[in-house]
Amino acid sequence: MNKPIVIGGVIAALGIAGGIAVGSYQSSESGPRYAEIVSVEPIVQTTETPREVCKNVTVTHQRPVKDENRIAGTAIGAIVGGVVGNQFGGGSGKKIMTAAGAVGGGVAGNQVQQQMQQGDTYQTTEQRCSTVNDSKDETVGYDVRYRYDGEVHEAKLDDKPDSDRVLMRDGAPQWKDDTQSS
Repeated sequence: MNKPIVIGGVIAALGIAGGIAVGSYQSSESGPRYAEIVSVEPIVQTTETPREVCKNVTVTHQRPVKDENRIAGTAIGAIVGGVVGNQFGGGSGKKIMTAAGAVGGGVAGNQVQQQMQQGDTYQTTEQRCSTVNDSKDETVGYDVRYRYDGEVHEAKLDDKPDSDRVLMRDGAPQWKDDTQSS
C-alpha cells in the first residue's frame, strides 16, 4: 500500500473523530438555551352587566275636574255680568245692557273657572327606574412575542411570563418551567 494514502486516511479518520468529539462536547457543555421575550401584551375582555337604578322624583298632577263644562263659572259670571249690565242704560237699553253684561260675564266666568281648574294641582313622589350597564375590563390572557434563533414567534398564554426569557427545549418554549430566570 502507498504510505501517503495510509497516512492521509489516518489523518482524515482522526479529523472526523475529533470533530465528532468536539461537537458532542460542545453540545453537552453548552447548557440550556433560551429565547428572548420581545413583548407581552394583555388580552383584555370587556363585560357589561346590566343593573336597575331607581330614584324618587316629584311629579305634579292636575286634580280631577268635577265641572268639565265649567257651568258654575259661566252661571256665576252671567249673573254678575247681568247685575253690572243692568246698572247702565234706561228703558230697552237697560235690557240690552243687562243681556250684554250676562253674556260677557258668562264668558269671563267660564275662563276664570278654566284657569282655576288648571292651577288646581298636587304633587306626589314616584319611583322611576332605568337600566344601566356597568362595564368591567378583565385580562383573560397575554399575547407574547419571543425571539429564538433570529426569528420572532408568537404565543397566547393564560399567565404573564415571569421573566424576560423562556427556556427552549427541542425548539419549543417551556412556559411553565421553573428554571426561567433573568
